[in-house]
Amino acid sequence: MTETAATSPKPKSETADFLQFLVKLAIFFFILRSFIVSPFNIPSESMQPRLVVGDYLLVSKWSYGYSRYSLPFNLPLIPGRIFASQPERGDVVVFKAPPGASADYIKRVIGLPGDTIQMRDGVVWLNGKPIEKKRISDFVIPVSPNTRCYDRSFEVETPDGSLTCSYPRFEETLPNGKRYNVLDLIDAPRDNTEAIIVPEGHMFLMGDNRDNSLDSRFPAVEGQGIGIVPQKYLVGRALVTVFSTDGSASWFLPWTWFSAARWDRIGEGF
Repeated sequence: MTETAATSPKPKSETADFLQFLVKLAIFFFILRSFIVSPFNIPSESMQPRLVVGDYLLVSKWSYGYSRYSLPFNLPLIPGRIFASQPERGDVVVFKAPPGASADYIKRVIGLPGDTIQMRDGVVWLNGKPIEKKRISDFVIPVSPNTRCYDRSFEVETPDGSLTCSYPRFEETLPNGKRYNVLDLIDAPRDNTEAIIVPEGHMFLMGDNRDNSLDSRFPAVEGQGIGIVPQKYLVGRALVTVFSTDGSASWFLPWTWFSAARWDRIGEGF
């Protein structure tokens, strides 16, 4: 009696192949979002004029090192902070907001460890000297589902009958030469603060929309101010705006995806 041929291998299950593909894809996106770049969308007007509601940007994850706060859901997989480096004044950073470190916020770095920060009549004083602040042309943005004016006094009607928001805009220049634009809308109590010395390992952060930002000028309270932020809470540095929408698009009307896009904002770097 002849010996039978070796049994041929069983064909792979399509379900198993698909599950294996999903696992590999999940690992790829976990590595990408944790260590290389991550998407971030702007939910508030605290960083106008540079960022507006409806902007989508990429955030570099390598700029300041890695910690558990670099990972999705703050997974405790990294002990302490590795490959750490300090941000520069003027950087726009994404971070976990104190005190709970659960929500991602975005602000601009104004003060680093050892710096003394104070607001006097709407001007930032850094280490006893005022940051240069120069009035420039107004910031004008159309009213849309994603944009409402801070107050009706800032509404301007255009010749075609549509409304825009027109805000007083200023250019600030930090001692390191970094220039950026800010809004100063009204005289408010937050325009004057006590002098604050930034502790070691922390940073003083501000929104560019100075009268519409709960930032380091306010004590750290969940959902409100953020206080002086520990650098270990850093998530990454803003890189580039990759998309922007005024919010008027409908998922069921594909042509509105194009008419709602703010094309002039796409590709703006930091």
